[in-house]
Amino acid sequence: MTTNVQEYLQKNREVLLDKLTQFLTIPSISTDSLYKEDVLKAGNFVADYLNEIGFNNVEMKETGGHPLVYGEWLEAENAPTVFFYGHYDVQPADPYELWDSEPFKPEMRNGKIFARGASDDKGQVFMHLAVFEAFMKTEGRLPVNVKVIIEGEEEIGSENLYPFLEKNKQLLSADFALISDSGMVDKGQPTMLYGLKGFTGLEVTVNGPNRDLHSGLYGGAVKNPAMALSHILASLKNQDERVTVPGFYDDVEELATDERKLMNEAPGENFLETTGVPETTAEVDYTVNEHIMARPTLEVNGMYSGYQGEGSKTIIPSSATAKITCRLVPGQEPQKIQDLLVDYIENNVPKGVTVTVKREALSAKAYKVDPNHALLQKAAESLTSAFNKETVFVRLGGSIPVVEQLDQLFQIPVVLLGFGTPEDNLHSPNESFPLDHFDKGMDVLVNFYSAARQKRN
Repeated sequence: MTTNVQEYLQKNREVLLDKLTQFLTIPSISTDSLYKEDVLKAGNFVADYLNEIGFNNVEMKETGGHPLVYGEWLEAENAPTVFFYGHYDVQPADPYELWDSEPFKPEMRNGKIFARGASDDKGQVFMHLAVFEAFMKTEGRLPVNVKVIIEGEEEIGSENLYPFLEKNKQLLSADFALISDSGMVDKGQPTMLYGLKGFTGLEVTVNGPNRDLHSGLYGGAVKNPAMALSHILASLKNQDERVTVPGFYDDVEELATDERKLMNEAPGENFLETTGVPETTAEVDYTVNEHIMARPTLEVNGMYSGYQGEGSKTIIPSSATAKITCRLVPGQEPQKIQDLLVDYIENNVPKGVTVTVKREALSAKAYKVDPNHALLQKAAESLTSAFNKETVFVRLGGSIPVVEQLDQLFQIPVVLLGFGTPEDNLHSPNESFPLDHFDKGMDVLVNFYSAARQKRN
């Protein structure tokens, strides 16, 4: 049965899409100081909208970097309080020439809205704000108490968020948190996310001679740093996709039979088709779904050394560098994993070179909540109803640092209710968001917020 709130959203769809378009037009690129005023403009857009909806104590909170937006509505008696988190900053749009339309001039075609931030995360944040508006316009109140934090630094690591959360624990106290900054396993397939991987990383630099050398005059006498780095990297993982660093798996939780069943029942991406690889390479004794969702990984993210120009330049480069990250699972401590990697690398330096290891400052633990938690089950019911398809439960190979921070600071369940799809091109040219997910997603939110009123556990 369609409620008054859902009817409002349907009747005002075009008006809401126009408002979303205004939001997406703002190039709020947080990593580039040239866009500082645009980032502030996007924050003000959110603050103005919250004020327009009827939220109280709406404020742009200074953080030492880009400000975050806070607002609250706390007039629902005998109802739980929801902490809703999102971000208004976006990734750079480069390379611009690969976009089929201007990244900050939103365009609707083929049932999607195309723009930087359409899916990550402006489009999904906007859906919640539109639902809040619909409740206030039709019922004059929200079904639950809501505290909103929309930040402007998620795409650059949320460096200032954790200190703000820690300093304002009392202000931000809530019964549970709700985040829509993720997606579904496939378009039209409702998905309940109950876990995220943590991460940590290193930058490894191998130094050899004090300058690039002539490879004919010095080859055979001087160790090549690029070759030495290759040996180090190759030794970190074997042909079975198992990390060889001693102690790496010591604290990894074993996968329970029922959880493996959940993972393998979830529709999987056709990687051969979507990535162009000839075959997949999961860790031995685990399926691709299990490896992505619940087993730790170690990946080389970038390597550079020596001559990069056209043609050849016969040198032995003076140095070589690689960037490495690990995605972690429950039980693993980022600091311990960093220590293990550093010890292993420093104890396996090839002769003739020296190694410097720089630790990645930003790390996060993995997060997992019981998929049978009442709030997740109610969210799944809302998803199934709106999309007319059974919801699947999955863990995600990606990381959202704020989730671990909320868990650590507030010790409340975090409901990850995302509406993106694998086709959205996050962080890439031609980012988009399906309009039917926009419509159905708001139906989900209306039902979930209404149902959450009775769900405190």
